[in-house]
Amino acid sequence: MALKDNFSLQSKEYAKFRPRYPKEVFDFLVSLTIQQKLAWDCGTGNGQVASVLAESFDKVYATDISENQISHAVQKPNNSYYVEEAGHTALADHSVDLVTIAQAIHWFHFDKFYSEVRRVLKAGGVIAVIGYPLCTIDPEVDGIVLKFYEKILNGYWDPERKYLDENYETIPFPFREVLTPRFEIVYEWRVDDMIGFLNTWSAVQHYKKKNQRNPVESVEHELRKTWKENETRTVHFPVLLRIGR
Repeated sequence: MALKDNFSLQSKEYAKFRPRYPKEVFDFLVSLTIQQKLAWDCGTGNGQVASVLAESFDKVYATDISENQISHAVQKPNNSYYVEEAGHTALADHSVDLVTIAQAIHWFHFDKFYSEVRRVLKAGGVIAVIGYPLCTIDPEVDGIVLKFYEKILNGYWDPERKYLDENYETIPFPFREVLTPRFEIVYEWRVDDMIGFLNTWSAVQHYKKKNQRNPVESVEHELRKTWKENETRTVHFPVLLRIGR
């Protein structure tokens, strides 16, 4: 199975416009761990999760297949970044207290990754799959974004995207599952924030590569007509969580 790197080209935009998870999510994850010696953030991207974990763990080992993403990652003294595959790391056996995978597990080879998780997790260690689906704002903007997502980008999404559309409920998850509270990411965004976010989508990159033009331009005028430049609107992203031991 070929490894997919859909985010290197827009790594700067990814770091700037991708949503960040609320502190309450990480407080909950830390509360589930027996020790806070070492966390592994797999598919770390720009390191946004790894940098938060560094506040609670002695060391954070963060990996991604994209060297360009890691080059833009948030640096902390106790964070270490490595270009490694999800299914093969240099971590020692039974050394990790917490494994996190944020908005990335749908790209992984599940069997290989879960085998690596079992190898590196301590007894009683925790694995946390984190993500978010499409955001909601208001009926008018939601309609524009949904049309872009389902119609204009139809045929440009990777098949793995279905797992996010299904709220990660259909991924294989061979662990003893932990019940989780509901969390939400909430922002006050201007229209430029939304346009920047749309430009980070993997299907946008596929469209640009095939058609030599940016599909975001096809909805930008409509968004700006609906959403005035200096106006802020409340954006809601439900947090998806699958947690196991």
